[in-house]
Amino acid sequence: MLAAKLKPTTHNILLIIGLLVGAVAMTSIIQRLMRPFSSSTLHFAPDAPAQAITLPEGAQKATLAAGCFWGIEHMYRKDFEGKGLIDARVGYIGGNTENPGYRAVCSGSTGHAEACQIVFDPAKVSYRTLIEYFYKMHDPTTPNRQGPDRGSQYRSGIFFHDEEQKAVAEDVTKKANAQWWHNGIITEILPAGKWWDAEQYHQLYLHNNPGGYECPSHYLRKLPPLQ
Repeated sequence: MLAAKLKPTTHNILLIIGLLVGAVAMTSIIQRLMRPFSSSTLHFAPDAPAQAITLPEGAQKATLAAGCFWGIEHMYRKDFEGKGLIDARVGYIGGNTENPGYRAVCSGSTGHAEACQIVFDPAKVSYRTLIEYFYKMHDPTTPNRQGPDRGSQYRSGIFFHDEEQKAVAEDVTKKANAQWWHNGIITEILPAGKWWDAEQYHQLYLHNNPGGYECPSHYLRKLPPLQ
């Protein structure tokens, strides 16, 4: 092995560490690409459509892109179920083709972002709270990337559904940029265009596959309240 042949100089130690880090990143990427088609998910037809999301009376939608959509859905469900979250779905938004599939989106050719659409009760949790959480649970400073996941489908974005959501998103972004992210936020804020549900095997993916791939950038950061 290369590590066994190299003498333990500082240069060689750094080289070995670099190789190991690269190997771990590559393993994560391969796991991410292959996991949906592994035996753990064969109980779903690979291209089966997801059930349509429902919007109860008085409920609102928040549509967010923050890298791998499995982690976004998983985190919002974990921290907001029973606290205003009604439903959450993963899917594709912001692209230029009709009815995109996972493989096509992963190629970057459709222009879509992997995203999560959250249905919530505004009487129990505010849109502002969901957007503040968004800026705590991922890194909004890396263009077209979250952790080892690279490509335009992993970009950071807020897709607003009305002018009030736009104003809140812009206000929270301005404050988070100044107070949390050292003016490095590159998150796009755009009108919510056509939404496409991802295939059924992506829905509740980490709930159904607890050993599945999780982006290392998806964790709740301990940040002070926004002023």
